Amino acid sequence: MDPFKNRRLVIILIITSVGIIFSLRLFYIQVINHDWSERAAEISLTTENLQPPRGFIYDRNNNLLVGAATLYDLFILPIAVKEKDTVIICDVFNFTRSDFREILNQASSGYNVPYKPSVFIKSMSQLEHAKISPFIGQISAIHAESKLDRGYPFPIASHLLGYIRRIDEKQFQKTRKEDDLFYTKNDFIGITGLENQYEKLLRGERGNINYLKDYAGNKMKTVDKTPPKAGKSLLVTLDAKLQKLGEDLMKNKIGSIVALEPSTGEVLAMVSAPSYNPSLLTGRNFANEFKNLKQNDSLKPLINRPVYNDKYRPGSIFKLVQALIALDEGVITKETGFACNKNTIGCHNHEKPNSLLKAIKHSCNPYFFHVYKRLIMKNSNGNIFETSRFGLRIWEEKVKSFGFGSPLGIDLPDEKSGFIPNVEFYDRWYGKKRWAFSTIYSNSIGEGEIGVSPIQMANLAAIIANKGFYYTPHVVKKIEDEELSNKYKIKYYTDIEENHFEIITKAMNEVVNNGTGRNARIDSIEVCGKTGTVENKNFNDHSVFISFAPMSKPKIAIAVYVEYGTWGSKWAAPIASLMMEKYINGKLSAFGLLVDSFYENGKILTASPRSFSFDGTFIFDKNGTKYFDLIA
Repeated sequence: MDPFKNRRLVIILIITSVGIIFSLRLFYIQVINHDWSERAAEISLTTENLQPPRGFIYDRNNNLLVGAATLYDLFILPIAVKEKDTVIICDVFNFTRSDFREILNQASSGYNVPYKPSVFIKSMSQLEHAKISPFIGQISAIHAESKLDRGYPFPIASHLLGYIRRIDEKQFQKTRKEDDLFYTKNDFIGITGLENQYEKLLRGERGNINYLKDYAGNKMKTVDKTPPKAGKSLLVTLDAKLQKLGEDLMKNKIGSIVALEPSTGEVLAMVSAPSYNPSLLTGRNFANEFKNLKQNDSLKPLINRPVYNDKYRPGSIFKLVQALIALDEGVITKETGFACNKNTIGCHNHEKPNSLLKAIKHSCNPYFFHVYKRLIMKNSNGNIFETSRFGLRIWEEKVKSFGFGSPLGIDLPDEKSGFIPNVEFYDRWYGKKRWAFSTIYSNSIGEGEIGVSPIQMANLAAIIANKGFYYTPHVVKKIEDEELSNKYKIKYYTDIEENHFEIITKAMNEVVNNGTGRNARIDSIEVCGKTGTVENKNFNDHSVFISFAPMSKPKIAIAVYVEYGTWGSKWAAPIASLMMEKYINGKLSAFGLLVDSFYENGKILTASPRSFSFDGTFIFDKNGTKYFDLIA
């Protein structure tokens, strides 16, 4: 017998036996006993997303409007909780033992396991974190992680800026359908305003860190790291001081202010009233505050009225549009006069409207009744129904060239189109050949079925200031160092010849100096404006005013709409006047200083009702409530 052969067999037998033993052990570990396989899986390369800082928002003068505020999430590691920890935690956070057991059970359920940290208090403020931080050091089972939320150094322009919140399931699935893989279910997303409109720029680019961790979830070693890229910051067109004044003037009111720079289309101020403090929609009280604003407040403070409310009837400010179309169609001249016959349509007492200037100056309703009639019945063929249909189509086309009846394209979400009635609408409403001028004449004075938004009203003022054209209103001036998109530099011309705007401008100047808008006069500035009073059957009428200034080289065009404010001169005109004076002169007159100091110093200033005259006065009632009251 060969001894070497026997030795070889023994070696093979030993190797085979060892292999079988290892195979059986491996089978036991991997198939029968999952504990080691699970632990091995945990001791692996793990990728963690790094959230980028969200871009900031600045006003046109580089004042910070939206920045960052630090919040804290508190994590707990269930497996590490000791009895003494339970006592401290229950005492610090005012939990019962049963409450805390429920927290631990939730932290250990589902995708969480006892050896993984789990959030049990979200979005603590810096103050809340400071109160509990001494106790955190005593308990190894809990730790805090900081994160950034939105901060507001100046709590203004909440509707325009918008808010963010944690992404919900519906939004998350929507992003997935759009192949947008940026978000996890813990991320925040812009919901309204600029936060929504410029979300993909503001959010930045996510980074990541790769590291090894042990079975207990502890980080062992960082392998590599890709830093996140911060979101881009926005420089917006708003003037923060002008915006603040506008919001102060609209306190305790319903309505809006929109101020534009006619030469660029930049939004200088956009006020929606009532408003809310944007800081309310941050941190862990978001849900309660949102519910209060959305569901419990009947005045709907979350609605951005300047772009969303497009059913406002414009009232007498629309007479300017009627006049321009009539001049362009040749049915009137600037010397045309009509009798102020109150039997045709109601009006107030004023001098004879024997010219277009005087008709606008005194806002004569019968005058514009006849103007509109000439427009609609211009091509009369003896059939009032056919003639009205033809005339209305021409009128509709010209009206829409002013930007009415469609969104202007402002860089904000949810802009509504407004409504300009047309032939098809009246055919559906009344039936074909069942309506004529006599059915729709209320359109002549901006009533009837016409619906416009405040941004469209302000744009009308800008068009007249520019003598026939406008730029798309916009809110963003720059994105980091990038210049404005060319689409905001395009001039949009109306269908009206430029030469017709001269008489309208003169008439609007007369409105302010000697007509219905005298409460908008500014001694140092030539102002052009037009009042409007919108009928409201159930309560006070609405107060409307559009304006621009200075007359020669306009710097600001503005629209003010105060719901239930009675007539245009009572509320809207003085508010517009103060806004224009503040922007052009950089300060307010004595009358205006009373307004400014009340809000900025938080004091109630008292004075004789006539101490600060501005074709009216600013007074306080017995309770210290501040309001406009125009005294003759």
